[in-house]
Amino acid sequence: MKKRTVWFLTLVCLTAVISVYYVFERPSDFNLTTIFTDETVDETILTGVDSSDKVQTDHYAFDEIRLEMDNERSQLREQYTEKIASEQISAEEKSAAYTAMNDLIERESAEAMLEMLVKSLGYTDALVRVEEKQVAVTVMSDEMSAQEANEIIYLVKTELEDAVKVVVNYQSEYY
Repeated sequence: MKKRTVWFLTLVCLTAVISVYYVFERPSDFNLTTIFTDETVDETILTGVDSSDKVQTDHYAFDEIRLEMDNERSQLREQYTEKIASEQISAEEKSAAYTAMNDLIERESAEAMLEMLVKSLGYTDALVRVEEKQVAVTVMSDEMSAQEANEIIYLVKTELEDAVKVVVNYQSEYY
């Protein structure tokens, strides 16, 4: 065999092994939501700002909800992976589990992307939950006008064309 053919086969085999590893043995510290967070904004110190009249809260409520959602989805992913790897399950059931796992990953990606886009509208934090054709968006804001809510709804509907119902809420970031 030629050197080129041997190298090509080696690279294909290596790619196949790595792909199988990540499908069945996903690293436990992998979290899609951490890709889109920007902690440097929260760590920035503002000078010349008088904040003595208001006390800003940390966004623990959103973090707790995200953690719960992440735990639930991690368990679902594990169940789907077990079904796919099981030899006692039919091919149709394996296919359904694979499709469900892909849908879950797509939903997580869509939520993370929408959170990033909503934050880019000027909100300090946003929480997006996608359930089938319903999307719930909660933003950190003291108040929200109908125009701001419509802007978020428009953003969601342009990104998720199959979103039928979009609910926008706001939560105050001050006591």
